[in-house]
Amino acid sequence: MGKYDHTWGELMIVRIARSRQVALALTALLAAAAACQARDEESIARTGPQAATAATAVTAGPRAFTLVASGDVLPHTSVNEQARFDAGGVGHDFRPMFAAVAPVVSGADLALCHMETVYGENGDYSGQAEFTSPPEIAQGLADTGYDGCSTASEHSLDDGARGIRRTLDALDRAGVRHAGSARTEEEAGTVTILPAGTARVAHLAYTFGTEGHPLPAGQPWAVNLIDEGRILADARAARQAGADVVVVSLHWGTAWQEEPDRRQLSLARTLTAAATGGRPDIDLILGTHAHVPQAYEKVNGTWVVYGMGDQIAGEMTNYRGAPDPRANQSTIGRFTFAPPARPGGRWEVRKAEFIPQLFDIDAGRVINLNTALAQGADVAGVRDRIQRVVLSRGAAQHGLVMGE
Repeated sequence: MGKYDHTWGELMIVRIARSRQVALALTALLAAAAACQARDEESIARTGPQAATAATAVTAGPRAFTLVASGDVLPHTSVNEQARFDAGGVGHDFRPMFAAVAPVVSGADLALCHMETVYGENGDYSGQAEFTSPPEIAQGLADTGYDGCSTASEHSLDDGARGIRRTLDALDRAGVRHAGSARTEEEAGTVTILPAGTARVAHLAYTFGTEGHPLPAGQPWAVNLIDEGRILADARAARQAGADVVVVSLHWGTAWQEEPDRRQLSLARTLTAAATGGRPDIDLILGTHAHVPQAYEKVNGTWVVYGMGDQIAGEMTNYRGAPDPRANQSTIGRFTFAPPARPGGRWEVRKAEFIPQLFDIDAGRVINLNTALAQGADVAGVRDRIQRVVLSRGAAQHGLVMGE
């Protein structure tokens, strides 16, 4: 049995007390997603293999691709309980939590998440302090459409090297690639490169620390720590390994602070200014950790997301000890990269978007706020607040728009 704080009866009461308005919105979202899938299947059936071959011929050569990325997956006890409920009390099913944003995630050529915690085993899970999460979450991420996850965070060593091993093993079984932590020195030295249409994307990941846990004896490579020189060396190695685009995930910043701190601003300027042969070494920076949404900004011509916020988390208290609903607000970043104008040039972001989302604690579901608003849910205030934060450093002037 896992370490749960509530009885089944209490969980049922929470579910029954769920806002009728949110429930109706979620139902509409799931129905819309199902309809889209049905239309896609019908389209494939009509076109057939000949049309597919023709389409391939037309798009031969480098072509644009979309990359989406989302914030911290931080399963507190209540989140694990919800997944257990959704699995009927046998194991855990995290797929329903992501259902409303699955069309956005699966619709991208490449989708990246941030897995903040490590996985436990044999029902021995903890949803607070030193986290060990149910490994079924890896399959939930895969079924949602995520291709890879950053795994470097302050919780990477909550269960030592064995926690890293269990986590990466589970992600491997689910077919989800990973970057930021490693089981062996060889793995730590291997660049994670993922396909995105015709492009090859390197994913690198680092954390500011490990919550006071020392790196395992003899395994200094187990978790990537933020170091400016190391990051740039890895980015250049990734380019040499054949990466067309280099994406860096950084677990950084000050918790509960919407404004990026001085360290974030300084590191962002340094990393985005680095170039080799006139070509920037890093093409996109994705930030996590702060628990609240932070700004997007174009720095030295490169997009930086200082903080996407927590995509999945239970109720949290901020540094003042008060419950803070911002911990359940976040964004999905979506970037459309176009091929370089000349061989060896940079893949440029031609369209930058953010999609505001909310994790409804009572419902145990991630909600796409724009879609929910269109379905009649009373979420305009939350959506608009996230938008103000995201655009607070002038990103709109560089073309950032709110996506659907």
